Amino acid sequence: MIKNKKERQIIMNRPPSLKRLEELIPLSHDHHHGLWLSMKIRTGFKKGIAPSRIKKYTDWFFENHLLPHFELEEMYVFPILGGENELVRRALREHRKLCRLFYAQQEIERNLVLIEEKLVSHIRFEERVLFEEIQKVATQEELEKVAITHQATAADIVAIDSWEDRFWK
Repeated sequence: MIKNKKERQIIMNRPPSLKRLEELIPLSHDHHHGLWLSMKIRTGFKKGIAPSRIKKYTDWFFENHLLPHFELEEMYVFPILGGENELVRRALREHRKLCRLFYAQQEIERNLVLIEEKLVSHIRFEERVLFEEIQKVATQEELEKVAITHQATAADIVAIDSWEDRFWK
């Protein structure tokens, strides 16, 4: 008999749940939405949806959700570890690569596949590695600044479920 959540995760071959500091939880929620974006891209391809239709959604999501998230991380989260930290440098490289893929107007299908793959990988890295390190060294003042800034930014962001063409359904 399975006794607890951790045991169930081990049996189901899942990593244990990560403990996230309260101030970083909203960023983890953003990451969850990014994982959903990847799922929507995969589902769109499985259903034979035209890549141009998927691209319209990914462009909207990028402009309204990912870019503000990247900016918040780069201005308030990554400085906690410092610009010379190798984990931060990796995250910044991945942000730049993802931006290039989203902005690309050629080879749309190929780039959507790459976005789907690289976004999942990037989010997993930030959640499992980078944020774990940030939690070890962040001061309460730094965490509160992240939380307050995220609240202010979130108020300006277009609702995540406001896109009408739900091609993934």
